[in-house]
Amino acid sequence: MEARLDPPSAAPEAYQAMVKLEGYLQQCGLEYSLIELVKTRASQINGCAFCLHMHTTDARAAGESELRLHLLAAWRESPLYSPRERAALAWTEALTLVADTGAPDRDYEAAKAQFSDRELVDLTLLIGAINTWNRLAIGFRLIHPTESAGSTTASHDH
Repeated sequence: MEARLDPPSAAPEAYQAMVKLEGYLQQCGLEYSLIELVKTRASQINGCAFCLHMHTTDARAAGESELRLHLLAAWRESPLYSPRERAALAWTEALTLVADTGAPDRDYEAAKAQFSDRELVDLTLLIGAINTWNRLAIGFRLIHPTESAGSTTASHDH
């Protein structure tokens, strides 16, 4: 595999706008563990190896359990996720697959019951941002680090 291009070099202003949004999302008040679960779940749905590598690594470093990461794709069948996490994951799936789901009322109502209006906007921006990062990584064939190659073709901003 070979990367098609390096987004930060090709469009530095656009890339920095995404990095700035990411900076906001990291300090907006949503729990870091929830942020990483959302990023990982969207990246699973989209099949983004680069982002899956990044966010499972970051989640583990922050104390997330291997078991919860392994079961994330089947979160609906696992008791390991809190009601707040479950609502965020349902909203993540609904918006990541929005062309198919239409963002159903049941998922919105579940999220609304767990998140304030501001948190719901922040969560929605988080979901949109990781979907954009996934599209950059997949579209430009960014390569995740391997044991034999420790560097990536794009920075570790998201």
